[in-house]
Amino acid sequence: MTFLRTPLFLACLSVVPLVAHAQDSTTKPTAKQLAPVQVDANRHHGYQASDAEIGSFGNAPLHDTPAAITVISRQQLDDYQPRTLSDLGHLDAALGDNYAPVGYYQDISIRGFPLDLATGFRFNDLSMTGEQYVTLEDKQQVEILKGLAGIEAGVVAPGGLVNFVSKRPADVHTVTVGTDSHGSRYGAVDVGRWLTPQFGVRVNAAHEDMHSYVQHANGHRNFISLDADWKISSKATLQLDGNYQASEQRSVSGYQLLGGTVIPSNPHRTRMLGFEPWQQPVGIHAVNATARFKYQFNNDWQGKLSVGHSRAVINDNVAFAYGCFYSPDCASGTTPGYFFAPNGDYDVYDFRSPDDTRQNDEVRAVLKGSFSTGTLDHALSVGVDAFRRTMDQRPYVYDYVGTANISQLNPPYFAPSPNQPGKPALVLSSWQRSAFAMDRVHLGAQWQLLAGARFVRLHERAYDSSGAPQRDTRLSKTLPQAAVLWQPTEALTGYVSYSESLSLGGQAPYWTSNGGTILAPLLARQVETGVKYAWSPTLSLQAALYRIHQPYQFAQPDNSSAGFSFVQRGEEVHSGLELNAVGRATPNLRLTASINWIRAQARNTGTAAYEGHQIDNVPALRSALYLDYTLPFAPSLGLLGGWRYSSPNNATPNGQVRVPAYNVFDAGLRYRTAWHGHALTWHLNIDNLFNRFYWRDTGNAYGDSYLFPGAPRLARLSLTFDF
Repeated sequence: MTFLRTPLFLACLSVVPLVAHAQDSTTKPTAKQLAPVQVDANRHHGYQASDAEIGSFGNAPLHDTPAAITVISRQQLDDYQPRTLSDLGHLDAALGDNYAPVGYYQDISIRGFPLDLATGFRFNDLSMTGEQYVTLEDKQQVEILKGLAGIEAGVVAPGGLVNFVSKRPADVHTVTVGTDSHGSRYGAVDVGRWLTPQFGVRVNAAHEDMHSYVQHANGHRNFISLDADWKISSKATLQLDGNYQASEQRSVSGYQLLGGTVIPSNPHRTRMLGFEPWQQPVGIHAVNATARFKYQFNNDWQGKLSVGHSRAVINDNVAFAYGCFYSPDCASGTTPGYFFAPNGDYDVYDFRSPDDTRQNDEVRAVLKGSFSTGTLDHALSVGVDAFRRTMDQRPYVYDYVGTANISQLNPPYFAPSPNQPGKPALVLSSWQRSAFAMDRVHLGAQWQLLAGARFVRLHERAYDSSGAPQRDTRLSKTLPQAAVLWQPTEALTGYVSYSESLSLGGQAPYWTSNGGTILAPLLARQVETGVKYAWSPTLSLQAALYRIHQPYQFAQPDNSSAGFSFVQRGEEVHSGLELNAVGRATPNLRLTASINWIRAQARNTGTAAYEGHQIDNVPALRSALYLDYTLPFAPSLGLLGGWRYSSPNNATPNGQVRVPAYNVFDAGLRYRTAWHGHALTWHLNIDNLFNRFYWRDTGNAYGDSYLFPGAPRLARLSLTFDF
């Protein structure tokens, strides 16, 4: 296999003799005092997690947190082997794709709301640019806060947050190699050690040659991370984390409705629409770093200072399949030019936007402590936060080069545009400065009251490609959050919460009368009630009933020359019920299971056709199940299985076009053994076992709607060796 000759794999193997030599050099035994080793015995809890870094709720465990938070553990990441953000979305029914092309940075939605790529993703609970390829090799767990996060993040979309938590230093030394049925090659190293009782490090590195199921979309990526802990004293600790990744892969355009009303009848999920041999891959270089200093003043009070930096540079290149403005089938003007033509024609554009740079920087200081006032016990968190986001772009090339048809295996050759991108310039500078506080008050043994708020001051300036100012947004807002918890028994927690969040207004699509205009910021409100029940020490059950209100943004049909104007009118209401189970149901069975029923509708919009039905790309029902069963008569062998369901999904705002429901089944095996005293773990996973065709995404980007098919059957094999 070619992978066995790659530099990364050879480097990994070169480490093994060194370790073996160290183990064999026992002819001159010497006494050595080893540092204490802390072992977290969580094996019996399966995929269950007890706490999370995300959430401004003091130091309370998840069981005492008045919010729906899903934690994807390291064990589940190892067993399921997700590679992309879209793969992660399969593990919780409240998550879904929202413009997640193959070969490009991806976005997801939570509770029907797309995440803001600027503020919806976090690295060790500090802001991370979402415009990058998700990496999981160096992550201990992934935390998903579902619902409003105004007090947590300030200006953020109402869906929630995704937080990636780094691995910590430990005595670990593993190498993983893998491949799949398309010929991909993968290798990763995870090495860590406490160098002294006070200082430890951990290094993760990976290389992947990606052979996509879409023709012409192969790619590769390289990744490395370094994590360090320094116990400066008995009261002070410093945690440093950083990673770097470079990836290259051609981006795959999505389908569009034919004539704006018809789903393509014979789509080819392995075909790259608009492919031209001169199309370059999308290159993304990303750096993420955090530094977190903690100081324990005494048994009751703790301070924390955190600094985060995240930067992504995207070399965006694509022969983009979009619309039918130049197709003869759209010449009459009866078919909107921003959809594919009724006969399947689509236009091909040469799009090039190199050096597209997004950068997030954040500083946060938090003081946490507990105290009493009379008979009331308080757990208080107060802090300040400063966050800056910038975007630098070059005037891009976006030129029509020809028209093709979805029935063609490969489109005709079209010469690329002779035009070149312009010089880089700052196009966005955004500052958020905020102060926040949260107090948890214990009202006797069974009741708790949480009350807090975040005051945020936003100053955002946008510029055109020449550097001329386009927009200057200034606003200040206090975002409250409150909750009541009732705990009649140790196993049962019930809660009711209210919260508010603020998000930036959307940008009008170019084909509307006010194209390019950015609308006013949006205030969202959420009411949620939930129950958390510890069925056993190893199995947790959770239910949450929620309602989210936000002004509705849409392209409203009107009498303007464009026929549409982008407006905020009426409200978008998402009401839902979530059911979750996670942990070890029996000594041999681990599981994660979730169901999300959601009713998402627009109200009082002044456009009757957009009301009274489900909002597009928000299925009314989703479910997700993942099982891990260890055979009683063969404890080294585990059977893995998954099932995902989605109800029919609207593809247009008027609800007249929708894609069918689907069921997708996954299967796998895990086998643990040893070789010369070293642990070996094999994983075999088969995604989409029955090779079912389905539309996984009917979302939109920049005002345009797209259809993305789900991946066909894929078998993945990996071997992890503890050297």
